[in-house]
Amino acid sequence: VQLVESGGGLVRAGDSLRLSCAASGRTENIYTMGWFRQVPGTEREFVALVSWRDGSTIYGYSAKVRSIISRDGLQMNSLKPEDTAVYYCAVSTRHLRGLHSYVGEAVYDYWGQGAQVTVSS
Repeated sequence: VQLVESGGGLVRAGDSLRLSCAASGRTENIYTMGWFRQVPGTEREFVALVSWRDGSTIYGYSAKVRSIISRDGLQMNSLKPEDTAVYYCAVSTRHLRGLHSYVGEAVYDYWGQGAQVTVSS
């Protein structure tokens, strides 16, 4: 599976931004797509995930209410300066029990190249 991200950039606080993640290759093996973000010097943080099978979703604390995840991207609204980070999409081809099993980054097998999102105040 190959993942290509697009849509990052520089926006102002309060703006919206959509990140896209195009999956190709053996997509029939995907169980879940997740989004993570990372600020230099810190650990990667879970943002949201979506079940490839039925579209069920889970959001991390930072993304609740302000974000919408789909199988092809992440819509982020009401952005804040603290949302500034590199955003990564990833997919898991592992069949795990329960959608919450996919919250950790260790279960993801393929990663996008990352997209820089910078939010100015």
